Amino acid sequence: MIGDMAEHGVAISLFSGAGGLDHGAEDAGYEVRAAVEWDRDAAATMEKNFTHLHSSVITRSIVEVTTEEILASGGFRAGERPDLLIGGPPCTPFSKSGFWLEWKRKGLDPTASLLQEYTRVLREARPHKFVLENVYALTYNNTASRPAYERLLREIDDAGYIPIPKVLNAADYGVPQARPRLFILGVPKGTKILPAHPDPSHGGTWERRTTGPIDRPHVTAGEVLEGLVAEPEPGEVVAGKYGHLLPDVPPGENYLHYTAERGHPDPQFRWRSKYWSFLLKLSPTRPAPTIQAQPGPYIGPFHWENRRLRVNELKRLFTFRDDFTFVGSRSSVQAQVGNSVPPLLAAKVIGALHGKTSTSLSDATVAEH
Repeated sequence: MIGDMAEHGVAISLFSGAGGLDHGAEDAGYEVRAAVEWDRDAAATMEKNFTHLHSSVITRSIVEVTTEEILASGGFRAGERPDLLIGGPPCTPFSKSGFWLEWKRKGLDPTASLLQEYTRVLREARPHKFVLENVYALTYNNTASRPAYERLLREIDDAGYIPIPKVLNAADYGVPQARPRLFILGVPKGTKILPAHPDPSHGGTWERRTTGPIDRPHVTAGEVLEGLVAEPEPGEVVAGKYGHLLPDVPPGENYLHYTAERGHPDPQFRWRSKYWSFLLKLSPTRPAPTIQAQPGPYIGPFHWENRRLRVNELKRLFTFRDDFTFVGSRSSVQAQVGNSVPPLLAAKVIGALHGKTSTSLSDATVAEH
């Protein structure tokens, strides 16, 4: 059972995926009673692991689902408001890895409108609090992200809420993975004491700068994977055109090991000719790099034992419990895990709604990068 009692009330979940945010919400004292997730494997994962759902996960596109239906599925009576709304609309239009596509840079991805489905439910369900998660590239000052981000903040304001955005790196909160994400906390206008995002509990180097408290180092991949029993999986061997190169890549490095600039005697690649995660290998002495939902055949991070990561290892690197059960094929599980909010981070963010406070509205209206 995830969460033993609803200390803070009842939550509804949009774009639920496998339930990373939901797991965190229940650990923070909420019961998730209703969920919307179009992917049937992810919905089955939710139903397998969450005991407080009032009825089955709604497995249709949220575009087709009314707010009344969502509330009814959670057992709400007419006029009742949820205590918390959570959700992470799909991030594809704003993902940093997609900016090489011109049509995404120009903001032409139609799925960007899913942000508006979140604000629609926010406006109509009128929860007492909300948390919205998305990729931190949504805050970038470019033609794809900035208009969408400004529209999102404007719609939150129009719905009657104060948005409190901030970019957090999961590694700074005890997650063994460097995973920056935007979290927007929200409370109704008129709230006199605003919640603040949680302070970092861990610190270290990320993207050539120091983050978090340096007296408590980031949790490393080696720490959480030590002693873990993970049976070999079909397809974990990295083969094909470049698979034979992986064993010589040092832990924590990538294809740049095979460049003239790094002094390799037989260069295989030009400098910065591949995406940075190409042949990327975990280091046991650092948090994992961001783990993707749909990695290509040579996209890491790979294990330092020169293979793909196993499901039990992915769960540890995302802070899912060892007994959390994922439903679906191996590729489906990869997508579910890779799209998840680490539950430990989610619990700390949602718990902050009832913890430390900030009364500075000006600080609450600009996402920190």
